[in-house]
Amino acid sequence: MTFDMAKFKEAMSTFATGITVVAGIEDGKPVGFTCQSFVSLSIDPPYIAVAPARTSTSWPRIAKAGSFCVNVLGEHQRELCQGFAVSGGNKFDGVAWSPAPETGSPLIEGSLAWVDCSVELVHDAGDHELIIGRVLDLDVGEGLPLLFFRSKFATVTGRTGAEEGE
Repeated sequence: MTFDMAKFKEAMSTFATGITVVAGIEDGKPVGFTCQSFVSLSIDPPYIAVAPARTSTSWPRIAKAGSFCVNVLGEHQRELCQGFAVSGGNKFDGVAWSPAPETGSPLIEGSLAWVDCSVELVHDAGDHELIIGRVLDLDVGEGLPLLFFRSKFATVTGRTGAEEGE
């Protein structure tokens, strides 16, 4: 049986994901990339995971510092997301950010949350790398998330569950 990559991509696109910008500092300058592959991994100890593509030109530059910050994007940050998804150029041009308290990695203004991490482990994961980050600091902002579903941007249109009295 032949593996159907197109079907695999289609099936994976039905899992709605949030969108993040993973950012770090190289030679005193901010660098970052858009990343959908982000997950909470452990509460004790506090770990997260991100999975940059091996073709990423930004991740190797961030990895040298040994730390990074994951910025969870809000629905109002679609344009910012698209800017960080392209290769090359100064992606931080015109982007308001401040240094994270622990590592100095970029915290992007207006993000729904940020998670400042040190690189704990790096694993080979096929055409990606799986990066385990130890959470050093974090904070939460306000707003609704920017989502990706079936290869397109999506937003939350309503809530279900306890918020509605269930």
